[in-house]
Order: sequence, then structure tokens, then C-alpha cells
Amino acid sequence: MQGQSQQQAYDRGTTIFSPDGRLYQVEYAREAVKRGTASIGIRAADGVVLAVEKRTRSPLMERSSVEKLHKADSHIGVASAGHVADARQLIDFARRNAQVNQLRYGEPIGVETLTKEVTDHIQQYTQIGGARPFGVALIVGGVDADGEPRLFETDPSGTPYEWKALAVGADRSEARDYLEEHYDEEIDLDQAVDLALEALGSVNGDALRPEAVGLATVGVEDREFGRLTDADVEGSLADLDLLADEDAVGDDAADE
Repeated sequence: MQGQSQQQAYDRGTTIFSPDGRLYQVEYAREAVKRGTASIGIRAADGVVLAVEKRTRSPLMERSSVEKLHKADSHIGVASAGHVADARQLIDFARRNAQVNQLRYGEPIGVETLTKEVTDHIQQYTQIGGARPFGVALIVGGVDADGEPRLFETDPSGTPYEWKALAVGADRSEARDYLEEHYDEEIDLDQAVDLALEALGSVNGDALRPEAVGLATVGVEDREFGRLTDADVEGSLADLDLLADEDAVGDDAADE
């Protein structure tokens, strides 16, 4: 009982380390990320792919209002997992910083630079009294001015990680295992799209509905963020034999 009461005391303070060096509120924020639906990022030889699973709480909800894919700048896209409202705040912060960089220096912001500015902002909320950490993880993908594709993850602790391919959100471990087994650094953008869909399918019984999947790419040639339409997604799912039956009913999720 004494140990439990001691832990609860450290739970109440965002800025207080426990005796074993843990910040419980940051760990709880990571749990919030795990409750969100899956998001996947893949770095290809000629660009990056972002894929998300979108679920709604009711068939009456407009699916377009479920935002998990975002355009941070013309050459940078972001996918999120966790609390949608927290993600929106960080996306707005990223967009402002991208615009400031363009106005101040006359050039697009680098993918790594933007990611670190976002994670610096996140980190501040792990040491400010009266605030809580952001309960969201972001996948930041884009192409730098030198034509190099970059892919990063932001953690609720404020730490940036660079990846070749990653998954965040629900079933993260299973999707990551699939990526580790099938990823090849030489794959092109089209192959990366297929791999992202296959990774999502591996944690959804190999059955996906086009309207429940979001896909975006940033290519090296044009350095432009672009979303794939439902028709494009449906065609890719059909080619990969991952298209769910029309009568199949998907699970609902409160957090995205």
C-alpha cells in the first residue's frame, strides 16, 4: 500500500521524477498513443509514404472529418496516432514554423529541422507545472532540398527518432515486425505504398476498406505532398487481395 500511495504522489506531478527516474505522466501519454489507430511511415528510394487507419464512432459521421494525415508544408506530410486534438495543435505549430522559415530564410524548412522544432515544443510540456504531455505521436515524412527522403517519429517525451520504416498506434509491434521482415531500402514509391497497405492488412485480418485507409506520398521528383484518392486505394487493395467484403463491418474507435 505504501508503494502504491508513493507512486500516486509522483503521478500527480508532471515535472516530478520518481525515485527510479521515471516520469509517469509521459509514460501514460505513450499509452494514449497505443490506443490510437495505426499509422505507418515508409522511406523509399524515391520518396516517402504515409498510411493511416481511419475509424469512426458512427456511420453518421463524415469520414472526411477524421483527420490523421496532414500537410505541414508542400514537401512534408505528417501522420498521427493518439489524441486527435493534441495532434491538431502540434500540426498547427509545425505549419507556423514552416511558414516562418520560408519568410525568414527564403527557403523551405528541412524535415529534420521541423521535426526537432516540434519535439522541442513537446518536451517543454514535460517540465511545465499545470500542463500535461501531448498524448500523440507523429510520423513526419518529406523530401529535403537535396532530394533526400527523410522519415521521423516524435515521442511524447519530446525525443525525435529517424526511421527507414515505422508504425505507431495500435498493434504497433505486429506492424513493425511485418515491416522489419519485408522492408527493402531499394523499394520505389509504388512498392512502398503496397508495403504500407500490407502492413496495415497484417493487423486487420488482411481485410481493409478503402474509406478506412488514408494514404499520402511525397516524391523526390516533385517534392509535393499528395493524397491518394479512395479509388486509387481501392485499386491497390484489390491488386493486393486486401479488399474487405462490402458486408464486413469494421470496429469503431474513439481515439484516432
